[in-house]
Amino acid sequence: MNEEVQFVLDSAAEQMEKALSHLEKAFVKLRAGKASPAMLSSVLVQYYGNPTPLSQVANINTPDGRTLTVQPWEKNMISEIEKGIMVANLGFNPMNNGDLIIISIPPLTEERRRELSKMAKAESEDAKVGVRSARQEANKDLKAAELPEDVLKDAENKVQQLTDKYIAKVEQLYSVKEKEIMTV
Repeated sequence: MNEEVQFVLDSAAEQMEKALSHLEKAFVKLRAGKASPAMLSSVLVQYYGNPTPLSQVANINTPDGRTLTVQPWEKNMISEIEKGIMVANLGFNPMNNGDLIIISIPPLTEERRRELSKMAKAESEDAKVGVRSARQEANKDLKAAELPEDVLKDAENKVQQLTDKYIAKVEQLYSVKEKEIMTV
């Protein structure tokens, strides 16, 4: 196969893989009923006047499926961490016992599950858009390469097969996440 065609296919696959990994990261942040340290990944804490990610000033653990504990490395950071969690507006109510912050994760209501499912669907649609734009870019690059028509058609078919493969992966990830969200 033509080196130029292979290069275009490889770069398209790389772009599609990026869309897929972005989707996986977005799904980690979507709460599915059980506690996960990733739920606090968006929390910023004022650390000596600088907004700092929570994970850089404290240990975050999950002692059980419904509880998160945040243990600051410096005791004087407890009130700042509590403020940061409240400001992040995640719907959590942190409690502090002097040594660490305990966050109870309430069970999801049916309405909230549907909302989260819609958010997951929107994220998966964004990933599909990313995959399709990688296909569009690859086809544009192939046309610009001025290849013989039969080679061009073959290459476009390979790009379409690649696209179909990644769209199927996105659909699979979404169905797994939706099942996880809707399971009580």
